[in-house]
Formats: sequence, C-alpha cells, structure tokens
Amino acid sequence: MSADNSRPDALLPLRNLCNSVKSSRDRVRDGESNESSGAFSLSNFWEIMNEAVKSVSQETTKLSVMFSKPPLPSEEGCVKIAESVQKSVLTLTTVYFWLPKSQGVTLRKVLRDATAQVLDGLAQLLEALLCSPGESLSQEQLMSTGGVWAACDQFNQLPKDNRSAVLSVLTSCVGLVKDASEEMEQALAEAQDPFGDVLDVDEDDDEADGRGNQDTYWSESDRLLIARCQGLMKASGASLRKLSSAVRNNGKLETDENIAQLDDLADAAKEISPSVDDLALSLYPPVERSAVEMNVCKLACVLKKVLEITRSSHVCVEADVSWVEFLNSAVEHNLEKIRSLLLL
Repeated sequence: MSADNSRPDALLPLRNLCNSVKSSRDRVRDGESNESSGAFSLSNFWEIMNEAVKSVSQETTKLSVMFSKPPLPSEEGCVKIAESVQKSVLTLTTVYFWLPKSQGVTLRKVLRDATAQVLDGLAQLLEALLCSPGESLSQEQLMSTGGVWAACDQFNQLPKDNRSAVLSVLTSCVGLVKDASEEMEQALAEAQDPFGDVLDVDEDDDEADGRGNQDTYWSESDRLLIARCQGLMKASGASLRKLSSAVRNNGKLETDENIAQLDDLADAAKEISPSVDDLALSLYPPVERSAVEMNVCKLACVLKKVLEITRSSHVCVEADVSWVEFLNSAVEHNLEKIRSLLLL
C-alpha cells in the first residue's frame, strides 16, 4: 500500500468528482433544455455532441489506467485527473442542454437516456475505484470502464432527428406486440393445459386426475373468445406497421407543428403494447371475463386514439386514409364480436 493511502485527503478529489457526476446525471434526467434563440443546426449539434462524448470516453480510459495497479496516484495526480474528467462531464451536460424541445421531445428523450447512461457508468467506475484504492485492476473496475465505453459508443447509433427517433419507438412497439401475439399463439398450440409443465400434481390425487381443474386450461368457449381477442391484437400490430410506414414515407420536420405531431404519434403508440400485454395476461386460465372485457375496451380505445391522431396528422396523406378507415372498422368489428361472446 502506498503512503498516500494512509492520507484521507488523497482520494478527496475523486469523492468530490463522484458526487458531481451523480449530480450531473440527475440534472440531465430531470432538467429542462435551454430555449433555442434563432436558427438551430442539428448537424452542428451532433458534431459537437459526438466530440463531447469522445472526450468523456478518453478521460474515462485515462482515469481507469491511472488506477489499474499500485501504487495509488499522488494527491496532485488525483486532483489533475479529477479536474480533467470533470471538464469533459461539464462539456457533455452543457451540450446536451443545448438541444431544444422544439427539435422533438422523442429525440430529446433518446438523447437524455443515452447521456444519463454515460454519466451513470462513470459514477459506477468512480465508486469502484473508491472501494479499492491502490489495488490491482478489479472486476468491478473492468466492467464499469467497459460500461462507459459501451454507453459512449451507442451515440453512433442514436437517431439524429425526431422522425428517426419516433420510428425507433414504433419499431420497438411493433416488436413487443409481435412477441405478445406469438406467445399467445404458442400457448394455444400446446396441450390443453398450458401450465402443465409448471404445476406440481400428486399422481395419487384423484381430484387432479386428467387435470380436471378448469383453472388450469381453456374451455372451448374460452378458445372462441381468445380467437376474437387475437383479431384485436393483430389489428394492433397492423396499425403500428402501417403507422411506421407512414412516418417513414411522409414524416416531415420542416415546422414545429410537424415535429410535435410526430411526438404525439409516438406517445399514443407507446400505449398499445402495454394494453396488448394486459389483454393477453387476462386470457390465461382461469379466464376472468370481466377482466377481459375491461382490457378489450381499453385496447380498442387506445387503437382508436392512435388511428384518430394518425388521420389528423401530416403523415396521413390521401393514399393512407383507406387503411386508417379499414383498421378503425376492424377494431369496431372485433370489439362487437368479443362483446357478443362475453354475453354468452
């Protein structure tokens, strides 16, 4: 152990830096962007942001290497590296706050999460260094250093405008709805008892003979109901796919209204996947029909809202009106059929 390890002030710069990084992370998560005065160039912004991220990555490497083996750096060395890292963090957070909401709330959320992830990773690295100062490279240090690098590298893949950001949200929603639909189809394709592989049954229990408990499998009426509910789930996937295509082909960024409409579409679309999940969960045995009815109505309302917002937005050109109306009718048709089955 080096002599500096015995001095409590040797690592004080790193402790202060760790607190400062956490404060910056929290400010990024909760703070508001600066209002843009005059013209704002997204291309210039991303050029400066990428340089700021690169600087944080480089300073992280220097910090980790300095503490990769004994002895502990001198107090002067700790002060120097702490100041250097702090400068890169200040630049990163300052540039982040340059992005105004007028460029898109969805885009800003993507950038907020990515920036906060970098700062969170850096805070974890500093905590790892403070927990084992002056020692050889630890697993925690290796993992947290790699975490910062990965968080910085992902900036190359981030959407660079609000249309791209909204498309990434819609693509994610399509995948989630597809997964939920496929899970339901797989469960239906399996044996009558979809929970047979997870429930323990005493072979000598006469009451369990033949899986007689209807709480563990679907009846024929349940399956008819599920088939109709699947129609509503398929309409959900179709709506998201069609909306994605409309945004990709027709989405504009020329005006604040265009950008705000894209944000509205993303916010509405994000409600679809949770609603599909809720409906799917309520369809597993024992099927509680009141819960199914509630979740069906909820999903139908969400879909109608998405289609209504789509119809009134600039992404819906004349050629898109027909699919919006068709899917709206499909939602109504499935809703009526489901309600009639629920009355039986």
